[in-house]
Amino acid sequence: MLHRARRRAAAHGWDNVILIQADMTTLDPSIIGAHIRDSGGSTASEAALATYSLSLMPHWGTAWKNMTTLLRGDARICVVDMQDPIGRARWLAPLARLACALGGADITAHPWRAVEETCTDVTSASTRGGHLQIRAGRLSRPTT
Repeated sequence: MLHRARRRAAAHGWDNVILIQADMTTLDPSIIGAHIRDSGGSTASEAALATYSLSLMPHWGTAWKNMTTLLRGDARICVVDMQDPIGRARWLAPLARLACALGGADITAHPWRAVEETCTDVTSASTRGGHLQIRAGRLSRPTT
């Protein structure tokens, strides 16, 4: 996916896209941060997207902290992840749990809650009987 993203960014001339391959639970944000500062010394990253990734990390809260450290204080951030299906689709919960377990994801992690807790202007959506949860918002800390 990273290779395809690099090709796409190059093909479109998107020189403002920074793609990083790293373990966000062990990453030292100061090392990456030095490469993504603007000329005024501020963090230049304006957005981040975590799709079906945080629930794969035993310490996803650390990954969230590292990821948001690399963003401007008013950056947009989106998390897409999974939970047990709800409502009429709840009978599919055993299948969803099995699929997540086979893939190494913790279906009970609920990492999108970090968006709800640390962002403003949060937009919420879900699909597949509530199994897929989407949250997008704007970080609510002063821009550094």
